Amino acid sequence: MAVERCEIDLRVRYAETDQMGYVHHSKYAVYFEMGRTELLRACGASYRAMEESGSFFVVVRLDTRFLAPARYDDELRLVTQTTRLTRARIEHDYKLYRKSDNRLLTEGHSVLACVNRQGQVIAIPDLFMQHFDPEWDSK
Repeated sequence: MAVERCEIDLRVRYAETDQMGYVHHSKYAVYFEMGRTELLRACGASYRAMEESGSFFVVVRLDTRFLAPARYDDELRLVTQTTRLTRARIEHDYKLYRKSDNRLLTEGHSVLACVNRQGQVIAIPDLFMQHFDPEWDSK
């Protein structure tokens, strides 16, 4: 794979928190999507171009383990790593840290499938597979 891991920095916005000032659990899926998008970009691929070609990645599984809360205005570091790549699926692991003390707050795992416009599972197109695996030549 060209790039298997990337890190991004985030700051918790007020709109992402609940009444207690903690990041609402639904926002972690958004953070993970941000990590996946940046990892794809780091590989040299464009999700927009993939969609325009009629291929889409859909989340078929998302696991999140909450270890400690993130709070409003915390600076966070999200590490996203590709852990498995098959012809039609990509799996990622996520680790979210608070930057001030490097505490691991959340761990996650996702499985994405490649589908066409009708929602049928398809092989990841060769043009995009080459971005994930530089030695890919229609194996």
